[in-house]
Amino acid sequence: MVLSEKPVLAICYDFDKTLSPDDMQAQGYIQSVKYDVQKFWKESNELATANDMDTNLAYMYMMIQASYGKFYVTKNALMNYGSHVALYEGVKDWFERIRQYGDAHGVTIEHYIISSGLKDMIEGTEMAKAGAFEKIYASSFMYNAEGVACWPAQAINYTNKTQFLFRIQKGILDINDPKVNDYFQPEDIRVPFRNMVYIGDSDTDIPCMSLVNANGGHSIGVYDPIKKDTTKVYRMMQQHRIRYYAEADYRDDSELDTLVKEIIHKTAAHEILERRFVRDKKEALTQ
Repeated sequence: MVLSEKPVLAICYDFDKTLSPDDMQAQGYIQSVKYDVQKFWKESNELATANDMDTNLAYMYMMIQASYGKFYVTKNALMNYGSHVALYEGVKDWFERIRQYGDAHGVTIEHYIISSGLKDMIEGTEMAKAGAFEKIYASSFMYNAEGVACWPAQAINYTNKTQFLFRIQKGILDINDPKVNDYFQPEDIRVPFRNMVYIGDSDTDIPCMSLVNANGGHSIGVYDPIKKDTTKVYRMMQQHRIRYYAEADYRDDSELDTLVKEIIHKTAAHEILERRFVRDKKEALTQ
């Protein structure tokens, strides 16, 4: 292993109420199918309960059913809705700014989305169009020959979110690549969990937060800077799900910005020593 190689720090984000103050579907789509937002989610959850159904599959079914006779659910339509999704302060500039900061301090920053929301909506955001994300793992539709959504392609829920952390860890990013289950020697792990940051806001992020936290990484709970309701982050902290919490303020010099920069500094220093240890261990074992 070459000691001069930059370590990779993977920063993984939920989307709804982490980067955006509300559910993406509730920022135009639900209104366009003439539904009250609360009624839509109530009926979606009731559908899931009545059919022993995954809640994400239920909302995706509701989206298609509610659009009948009004408009076609296409990839371009969903991307257009995504382009109008509200974002927290500083989000648009955050990804490139943090990437540049990491590069200046000897760390390669990679940004990943792991969300139960819709991939096509996320791809419609300004950041995604600019190439901010290494990979977007989110729920998605399959489209028929006419380009109309007809079936779920992926449904990402709170427990299966964790598989994507293992894909990032091993560098096996293709969602269908079975090599994610292969054993890797510790020195061959591309992004060890200690070099992962997971930023989320709620119970649906707990499996990912707990996995990262338990393996030496950095889990950060965020809360709305206007509402300032810290109930969820306090509970996650009390239950050892997260290591830190901060307002979802992504501007330069915010508390979250300072925290992530401190993690970058720690990663840079730790990986120099870790790589030296691996090198010395390999050399000693060959004698």
